[in-house]
Amino acid sequence: MKNFKGIVYAALSSSTFGLAPLFSILLLSDGFSSFEVLSYRWGVASLTLGIVGLAGGCRFRISRQELCTVFFLSLFRAATSLSLVIAYQNISSGVASIIHFMYPLAVALAMALFFRERISWRTAAALRGSPAGGPLFCRERGDPWWGTVAPAVSVFAYAGYIIGVRKSRAAQVESTTLTFYVMAFGALLFLCGGMFTGGVRLVTDGKEWLAILGLALPATAISNITLVRAIKFIGPTLTSIFGALEPLTAVAIGATVFGERFGWTSALGVGLVVAAVSIVVLDTQRKTGKTTPSSST
Repeated sequence: MKNFKGIVYAALSSSTFGLAPLFSILLLSDGFSSFEVLSYRWGVASLTLGIVGLAGGCRFRISRQELCTVFFLSLFRAATSLSLVIAYQNISSGVASIIHFMYPLAVALAMALFFRERISWRTAAALRGSPAGGPLFCRERGDPWWGTVAPAVSVFAYAGYIIGVRKSRAAQVESTTLTFYVMAFGALLFLCGGMFTGGVRLVTDGKEWLAILGLALPATAISNITLVRAIKFIGPTLTSIFGALEPLTAVAIGATVFGERFGWTSALGVGLVVAAVSIVVLDTQRKTGKTTPSSST
C-alpha cells in the first residue's frame, strides 16, 4: 500500500510540475511580464506553503548564517524560473521543459569537475549521448538555436541550486522550511524586478486569478508537497524516475493546447534525454545511496 501511495504521489508531483508552462503562457498571453508571472507564482505558493507548514507544526526558525545561505541559493532558484519563463516566450514550451529536464546531467558533470567526484562509464556515456537529443526535437520544430540559451541557463542554475543544497549549511535546514524561504525570497526578488521594469499589476480579473492559482497551487505548492511525500514512501530514486512525467506533460500540453509540433524525430530526442537522465539518476543511487531531487520549475 505504501508503494502504491508513493507512486501516486510521485506521478501527481511530476504531472503537476508539468502544468507550469500552461498557466505561465496563459498569463504571458494576457500581457503579463515575466516578473509579474513569477511574483504571483512564488508569492501565492510561499504563502500557501507557510500556512500548510504551520498547520503541520513546522518551525520556520533558522540561524542568521543559514538565512544568508538560503538567500544565496534562492538566487539560483529564481534564475531557474526566470530563464524558463523567458524560454516559453521564445521557443515551444515542450522543448524548453525537455531541455530543463537535463539538469541531473549538469549536476553530475559539475560534481566531477569541481568536487572530484568520480563518474562511472555509464554516466560518462549518458553525458556524451544526451546532447544528441536536443537537436532532434529542436530541428523538427525549426526553433532558433539562440532560443535554447534560456532553458540551458535554467539547467545550470538549477544544478547550482541542487549542489548548493547538498554542500552548504542549507543541508541542515528542514525541507519544508528551506522551500518556504527560497520561495519567499524569490517572490521578493521578482517583485523588485517587476517594480523596476514597469510595475506589477493588481489582478482583479477572475480568469487571470484562476491562471495564477493554477500556477501557484498545483504547479508549485501541491507539486512540492507531493514530492516530499513520494520520497518518504518510495525513495528518491524511483521518485526521480517518475520525474520524466513533468516534461512529457509539458510536451503533451504544448501539442494539444498550443499546437506545437511533435513528430517521430521529436519523440526520439525526448527518448534520448529521458534515457540519459534515468541512467545518471540510477547510477548516482548505486554509488552513494542518494539522487538528485526532482525538478521544481
